[in-house]
Amino acid sequence: MTAMREPSQSLALDAAPKVSVALSVFNGGDVLLSAVQSILDQSFRDLELIVLDDGSTDGSVDQLRKIPDSRLRIIQDGVNKGLSGRLNEAIDLARGAYFARMDHDDISHPERIARQFEFMEANHSVSLVGARCVTMNEQERINGVLPGATTHDEICRHLWVGFNLPHPTWFGRIEWFRAYRYVDPGPYCCEDQELLLRASSTSCYHTLPDQLLAYRVRTRTAWRKLWKTRLAWCRVQVSYFLAQGRYHEALLAVGVTIVRVLRDLVGRIVPRGYGAALAPDLVRSWEDLVATKRSRGERTN
Repeated sequence: MTAMREPSQSLALDAAPKVSVALSVFNGGDVLLSAVQSILDQSFRDLELIVLDDGSTDGSVDQLRKIPDSRLRIIQDGVNKGLSGRLNEAIDLARGAYFARMDHDDISHPERIARQFEFMEANHSVSLVGARCVTMNEQERINGVLPGATTHDEICRHLWVGFNLPHPTWFGRIEWFRAYRYVDPGPYCCEDQELLLRASSTSCYHTLPDQLLAYRVRTRTAWRKLWKTRLAWCRVQVSYFLAQGRYHEALLAVGVTIVRVLRDLVGRIVPRGYGAALAPDLVRSWEDLVATKRSRGERTN
């Protein structure tokens, strides 16, 4: 039986929030509280945060029960379903008109949800909006930015390469997520790219130009995991292109995968950076924000 912590007051239908934020977690450790706090501390207050425990064994989700915020919903059933299954579950549980993503080890800027909500309210033709990301290492030092594209045409310019639309920054209308959903079980560690590819011809994507999320990058990703992800994404692309008779794009996808694997091999010898350097004042402001969220999480714990 699913154990679900609902807010202390009943959830009346007429009190449904405007935005539902979904956060799936598996063994979030000591970074989970910071991620959760960064959503609950948003300047945009009319939201709910649905935390789905995907069979964690480290007790990290239990610490969230100490947070006295009625907008926090915790879903626990002791089962490991995977990210796609959990996100589909969140889509079904969501009460907001908009649905947003968050990962358990990242930090959202306090204005993230407000800016994405305002953009979507003013741009009804857009299906999904993301945001640019700064990157941080295991020591929570800001060390670069993720590559990004702004308009739909830019995001979808080279489908055989993929999409620069970071998954933990997604924000869209709940109807779009319910229409497309995630493939379950999803392709290994690339369920977001599969959904973007599948929906690209009938959707409109956009990325806000400001950095609104700190994305945690591990210094060394396990080679086996990285290879499995590359191979899974290549299979998705090739299947998609071959089904449409777009053979040259299938070949390009294979070529891109080979180049990426070679680059990964080089990167294990000579570590590479993450995009252009940030202005010192921006680095300081983000590191101060990350430190503040960690401090708040530690007080909660």
